[in-house]
Amino acid sequence: MKVAVVTGAGSGIGRAVAVGLAREGYGVVLAGRRREALEGTAEAAGAGNTLVVPTDVTQPDQVARLFDRAVAHFGRVDVLFNNAGVSAPGMLLEELTVDQWRAVVETNLTGPFLCTQAAFRVMKAQSPRGGRIINNGSISAASPRPNSAPYTAAKHAITGLTKSTSLDGRKYDIACGQIDIGNAATEMAAAMVKGVPQANGTVVPEPVMDVANVVAAVLFMANLPLEANAQFLTVMATKMPFVGRG
Repeated sequence: MKVAVVTGAGSGIGRAVAVGLAREGYGVVLAGRRREALEGTAEAAGAGNTLVVPTDVTQPDQVARLFDRAVAHFGRVDVLFNNAGVSAPGMLLEELTVDQWRAVVETNLTGPFLCTQAAFRVMKAQSPRGGRIINNGSISAASPRPNSAPYTAAKHAITGLTKSTSLDGRKYDIACGQIDIGNAATEMAAAMVKGVPQANGTVVPEPVMDVANVVAAVLFMANLPLEANAQFLTVMATKMPFVGRG
């Protein structure tokens, strides 16, 4: 049985992907800040092949414990889905506080770095050696929305982390790719259908897509043999204003 660690597994894309991996036959380690939410994901997945580990990914000791628990319970880690993320309030760049900036960067960038570092230590030492890391980027990693400086900056940085991880993981048979998602229908995207600010100052409703499409894309990436890698994959609502945005 392959084993996956999913961060931000208590809701939204993280919950959907964790459930999808479990139904695909993976052992899934569910990481997130809220135990109750993680237990809801475990129930949706079928609790027999899941492990709930409440974790704040910004804390190195908690990340180390997460991977220790994963190995103790399942014996190995084959896939890490770096999904945990937050955003700052949509407000003028010059009015953002330093604390709002730091909260986003710590969760969206430092968290994936810490989890990647811990995954490297496990994956290079296990037998068979290696594994796969999938970073949840965003189409904001290529084209930002208005008033999204902390989120966009962190997601641009995730692209750099993805490339460095892909390069540095080669010698350990560790592959790394990034999935950029646009307008998946989760709780976070509920505002999209009501109307969101555009670069020209208007507020326009945007199409969304079923989150099942994201699950299928992550499963495609996760199930590739280690000799192949989906380095970057974008899955988005077909009619959303992304191509040509700005």
